[in-house]
This record gives sequence, C-alpha cells and structure tokens, in this order.
Amino acid sequence: MNPYLLEINDICKKYPGVIANNNVSFNIRDGKIHALLGENGAGKSTLVKILFGLVTSDSGNILLNREEIKFKNPSEAKATGVGMVFQHFSLFESLTVSENLILGLEENISFKKLKNRAIEISKKYDLTLDLDSPINNLSAGEKQSVEIVRALLQEPKILIMDEPTSVLTPNESDKLFVILKKLTNEGKTILYITHKLDEVIKNCDEVTIMRNGEVITTCSAEAETKETLAVKMLGYKVKSQVTDYKSVKNNILFQVKNLSKEYNDPFLTDIKNISFSLKEGEIFGIAGVAGNGQKELMELLTGENIDNIRGEVLFDNTNITNLPTKFRRELAIGFVPEDRLGHSAVPELSLSENILLSQFAGNKFSKMGILNFEEIETYTKNVISNFNVKTPNELISAKNLSGGNLQKFVIGREISSNPKLLIVYQPTWGVDTGAESFIRESLIKLSKEGTSLLIISQDLDELIEITHSVSVISKGKLSEPFETKNLNIEKLGIMMGGEID
Repeated sequence: MNPYLLEINDICKKYPGVIANNNVSFNIRDGKIHALLGENGAGKSTLVKILFGLVTSDSGNILLNREEIKFKNPSEAKATGVGMVFQHFSLFESLTVSENLILGLEENISFKKLKNRAIEISKKYDLTLDLDSPINNLSAGEKQSVEIVRALLQEPKILIMDEPTSVLTPNESDKLFVILKKLTNEGKTILYITHKLDEVIKNCDEVTIMRNGEVITTCSAEAETKETLAVKMLGYKVKSQVTDYKSVKNNILFQVKNLSKEYNDPFLTDIKNISFSLKEGEIFGIAGVAGNGQKELMELLTGENIDNIRGEVLFDNTNITNLPTKFRRELAIGFVPEDRLGHSAVPELSLSENILLSQFAGNKFSKMGILNFEEIETYTKNVISNFNVKTPNELISAKNLSGGNLQKFVIGREISSNPKLLIVYQPTWGVDTGAESFIRESLIKLSKEGTSLLIISQDLDELIEITHSVSVISKGKLSEPFETKNLNIEKLGIMMGGEID
C-alpha cells in the first residue's frame, strides 16, 4: 500500500531572471501534518500556488493518490480534493458567517442545507461558530474557524494551511492544533506552512525544507531542534539576541496620556484612554490580536489621523498631539507601518526613490528644492549594504523585492536616519527566520545606542525576545506594563484574548 497521498516530482517554474522552483521533489504521507519551511523567496509560495491551481508548472508532475493532477484553476483543485486556508483572511467583513460560507462553495446549495452541514462540521471539530454573526464582530480565531469550515465544506483530501497562527493568541494556536490533529486522525492530510520553528517540532510529523528554489531535505520533525531547522533552512547559524537592560535611562522620552478617539465605524476600534511612557533606550512592546486597535493607535502616534482626538502625546518635553507626520519626523521620530508595500514603500518606485518617503532633519537629499541624486544613491546603497538587502541594485522597484528584503530595507531606511524614537508595527511580519533574526538584532542594537523603540506586534516570541516591558491592547484599551523578564506567558495570552481588566 502506498503511504503517500501526494507525490511531487521534479517541479520546475521559471520567471524572467528567477528560478522559483528547481526540480522540487518530495512526498507527503497520508493522514499526517507535513510542514514546509523556507526563507522568503525559497519557492514555497510558487509551489503552493501550483498545488492549488493558481500557477502552472513548466515541467514535472504531481500525483494525488497515484493519479497525476494539473489544475487550471482553484475550482479544479477544490473539486479534486485540495483545499487551502490562506494567511490573510478572504472574508467579507459586512456579511454574515453563513453568507461567507455559501460564497466560498462551488456547488449550488440552499442556506438551510449549508447551515446544517456547517453546524455538523463545527460540532465535529469543536469549532464555535455563530452562523448569523457579521464577520466584523468575530475575533481572529473565530474568523479562522470560518475559513477552516469553508475549506472543510469542500471535503478536501489535503488541506494547505498558510501561516495559520500568525494572527492568533497562544491559546487560539493551541486550539487550532487540536483541530488539525482531529483532522489527521480522521484521514485528512495537512500541508502546513509556517515560520515558527517551535510549532513544527511540537505539532508536525515531517518537514520539508526549501532554499533558493530547491528542496534541501525532508526529515522527521520530532528529531529536529529550532537550531537545526534554522541551519538547514538558512545554511548558517542564527545569532541569538540579548536585550541590554543597562541601555535604559531614567528619563522619560515619550509619553502618551489618556489618548482617546471615537470612530463611529463598525470596522474600526475606538481608542480608549490609552496611557504609557517610554524611557530613553527602552524597547516597549504592545501585544495584541489583530483588530484590537493597533492600527488605529499607530495612526494616532504617527500623526496620520489626528482629528478629534483627546489626550496628549509628549515627545522630549514637547506636546506633539496635533502635529502631522512631517513635523514628527523632523523631531527625529521614525515610523515603520504594518503594510510595507503600499504604506512604507511605493511598489512602482525604485529603492532610491523610496528613500525620499521618510524625510528627516539634517538629510542632504536636496538643496534649495533641487534633489541631490548622488547623495540619495549613496544613502540607498548604504542601507542595502548595511542591512543585507538582497537586490541587484538600488534602481529595482520595491515590488520586485521579497517580503523579507523589503522589510529589511524599510527598517534600515528608518534606522539610518538616526531616530531618537522608532515606532514599528509588526517588525517581522511574514518574514523568514534569517530576516527575522537580522531585524531583531538591528532593533536591539539601536536601543543600546540610546534610541527608544515602541514595538506593536502579535508575535509573543518576538516581544519576549527583544522588549524590556510589554502591555496588552484589547478592544482599544491598554493594560498596565509587565517587565518582560518576569512575564507570565499564560496570563499574557489570556489578556490578549480580551481579559485585561
């Protein structure tokens, strides 16, 4: 009897100047959780798109139950038994759960029959769903449950999970793996894409590691450690970061007092009397599940949305509450928004042109309104070199960089401006272990040089590794800070779930 549900043989896919998949071959056992690891640009996304019918391979073949498959579109993939839950939820926020479920189905089905099937699946896998609730009323974990039920309604043989825990609390992540174990016990097979190495070791059966478009190895997950997986994935040993508490001075550089803003919008979260202070050289973290006010708070701190706000924002003894972004930058405050492509960088512009987006006091980019292209080019090349950005040159468009390299470029651009305060939203969102390590090391180094940092992140491991203190944001409210070195992870996870009072 063939133990493999899926057999991937010599898959090749080339794009102009890039070999995305180079003779990729590995097998996935039936009824197992199989992890797929690799740096940004390693070829994982291309392979998954081929599996799900979004991209056609140039050569090679894929066998599902020993029968060759080659999908022209996702509808064919679903009909043959391949389901996928994407990293970013593809749900209509204003529609109900049941309405979203029926939109995701290829078959004609009545609402009554759909609801009965959805209730049956929910009970079977302990998924709590209110079918009549609008999506915008749900937590991140509940939204993911909707995505899982939608995929299971198609009765897949293999379910592809793309970074499924990136927006979940630790408790929600644990619950997800209970569900995935139930699925495999009943004969389903999971292809699990993640950058969290500890999840692979704890929950997966086998792991395939890709690098530069090729498969490095397929091995038993339980026989590996985070260190061995990282070395196989990157080809080198990752440095361990150590936050220096000696760098924190006594004087308060940045202070927020009772900051509030009401939006009267069901898709936005009101900010409710948020207060915190940040000392010179301190790294202060704000933890929370997506949709609890992080984005709204970030916009208030950057000066992008300062109409009708209450409270005060003080920087270096100056009231900046009503100052727009440009003036905050001139005071040596740097910002890295969550959306690197479209907010932090303009996709169609070159890296050199994107340098100009974060003007700062004292730069030599222009004189009397005339751009100094030589200075801009030199500055850009230094950012590329100092922050290990993999790119042919500084003239390449931002959209042509991988996610990890663009994130290193954006953070490098801000750090190179020598900010007194740097506010970063999701510093390592969706980047590989190598880029993640480099970015965290750069932020710690910056704090040791005297810069204060505010890190807004959903990644608890990240916050524990680099911050001096952490607060939790939930439903627009902020908890009292905890010293990171004395952090109670279980309590923090519960608070991220909504219990901060």
